[in-house]
Amino acid sequence: MELVDEIRIKADRDTVFAALNDIDVLQRAIPGCEKLEAISPTEFSGVVVAKVGPMKARFAGSVTLSDVKAPESYTLVGAGKGGVAGFAKMRTLVSLVDEGDSTLMRYEVKADIGGKLAQLGGALITKTSKKLAGVFFSNFEAIVNGENEPSSE
Repeated sequence: MELVDEIRIKADRDTVFAALNDIDVLQRAIPGCEKLEAISPTEFSGVVVAKVGPMKARFAGSVTLSDVKAPESYTLVGAGKGGVAGFAKMRTLVSLVDEGDSTLMRYEVKADIGGKLAQLGGALITKTSKKLAGVFFSNFEAIVNGENEPSSE
């Protein structure tokens, strides 16, 4: 599966980059995040509960940041296991571009899934991924701008 999108965030690039590396911000922004821990400045582990179609699963996994070019871009490589639901592996390139008093965040995700998740079909996986990305970015922007507590869905 591949997902490419961008979002404009009403904050300067340094603020957005710092928030993308703030474990508290990320834990609050990620839909279904039960736990997120920093292993090092570039490694994180966590647990996320996600619902994909009729299936709900708890994924335990890790993410590593590489090719960090603060405050412009980085690459995330992650993997998670959801027991009988299956597994997911992803590689995401995130880039930030100044646009006046806002920042344009572009992301490109390449993911592989297996197990029962893969049996649900690409269209459902893509639709769910886009929805979860939308919730994350809505939550993320609200947190960065000091607005109300983010949504869980």
